[in-house]
Amino acid sequence: MTSELAEIYPEIRDTFTEASDALGEDLWAICQDEEKLNQTQYTQPALLTASIAIWRVLQQKIEDTPCYLAGHSLGEYSALCAANVISLGDAVTLVHKRGQLMQEAVVGVDTAMAAVLGLEDNRVENLCEQATEHVEDAVVGAANFNSPGQVVISGNAAGVNAVIDKVKNTGKKSVPLKVSVPSHCALMEPASNALAEILAGIKFDQATIPVIQNRYARVETSAVGIKQALTEQLSEPVLWSKTMQELADKQINILIECGSGNVLSNLAKRQAQPIASYPTDKPARLEKLLEVLS
Repeated sequence: MTSELAEIYPEIRDTFTEASDALGEDLWAICQDEEKLNQTQYTQPALLTASIAIWRVLQQKIEDTPCYLAGHSLGEYSALCAANVISLGDAVTLVHKRGQLMQEAVVGVDTAMAAVLGLEDNRVENLCEQATEHVEDAVVGAANFNSPGQVVISGNAAGVNAVIDKVKNTGKKSVPLKVSVPSHCALMEPASNALAEILAGIKFDQATIPVIQNRYARVETSAVGIKQALTEQLSEPVLWSKTMQELADKQINILIECGSGNVLSNLAKRQAQPIASYPTDKPARLEKLLEVLS
């Protein structure tokens, strides 16, 4: 998200101030410190706060209420916050702790993630299974089913590199990702277990807007179900393609991406049934959305 937006919309800095008070650290300053921002325990609350800041701007600008909310991986927490399931303060402190748990789970482990391009989902899963079975100490699995022909894999370096080699043999491409922790794989099971205990102590309210969660690409209605899905999400894959198909099946015809960047809007173009999607992280993009909705 650009600083230009914050100059135009005071809600953005107000949201960062509120989140900083809950976290006990200046999140806006952290966003200007690349070294600190790259640490997942700070990346996560910063991204969540940016998403909610844009959400609050949109609430002032748009009269209609979305039919559904959804978020990719960490973004699921932003969606639940926007749906009033959890307060911003609780959400920020929760994802900060989530980031710490994820980092602690892989201390001393050489980890990796990579995007596999051009292969069917089940083919990527099969390659991960082969690597796990035949490469010593390999841990690797599909982490994000992002769109047809794009699956992110995650695990330790031995496992991910083994799959990368197998992808080369198919003539397709893989792209290593620069990440601090390997999300949505078996290495995150200790973090998942610890997160479950933390979630048990946090009050979740009834959603004011249905949230389609990553774990099963469906709406969970009970606090118990929502927390269970969040817990499992850490070590299980994000079913983003299935989530997008669920929205298409429900006749949703416009998506609004709240937060930093336009990755999800680009993924929306690659789905089996593309839905028009509009990012909102820059003034020109936000203005374009408002024109479309006017």
